[in-house]
Amino acid sequence: MLDIRSVSKRYATRGDDLVVLRDVNLTVNAGESVAIMGPSGCGKSTLLNIAGTLEPPTTGDVTIDNENPYQLDETRLAAFRNRNIGFVFQEHHLLPQCSVLENVLIPTLVASDDNDVITRAKTLIDRVGLSDRRDHRPAELSGGERQRSAIARALICQPRVILADEPTGNLDRKSADTVADLLVQLQREFNAALVVVTHSQSLADRFDKQFDLLDGMLKPR
Repeated sequence: MLDIRSVSKRYATRGDDLVVLRDVNLTVNAGESVAIMGPSGCGKSTLLNIAGTLEPPTTGDVTIDNENPYQLDETRLAAFRNRNIGFVFQEHHLLPQCSVLENVLIPTLVASDDNDVITRAKTLIDRVGLSDRRDHRPAELSGGERQRSAIARALICQPRVILADEPTGNLDRKSADTVADLLVQLQREFNAALVVVTHSQSLADRFDKQFDLLDGMLKPR
């Protein structure tokens, strides 16, 4: 489902180029979950951005469901990303003026002609345990509830790949466990490929595979 081949990323500086990723290879199948761990600044988020088509690699290839999204023009790439990739970040990025239901529906506003999206959104909100908070705004929710809303939003377009960057980093232990369990459960039900960047060993232990990113290189544990 997600195939990263010989990906490197470097940034030009006034001196030598800053090399962040070196010949990274990663394959994640449908229904499979992967945790990537490593110290701050090691390139974990950069790798996630490349996998999510937010930032092109300097060298190497990325394919999602056998298609290289970086060969698409900007408009088609945005549509591809919206259709195939769900993002969950450490910061929930919910719109403060919108209700939970409205926030979950936002990805469907771009190009959806699916008449069932509202029903699907309500079902997802129920699944993440927020049926009684559907009409609340983010400021009226706890941190865990906001992150569960973000998970529902990430899944609304039924993505093939789910990418999560420190999804439990700002949560207390109980809320973190709830969010982690939800991610794994829903990812398996959707048969999606899940890649999570985390510092949390307890979160990483829930996933099928674990990798360390050190000195720009990805190594299995």
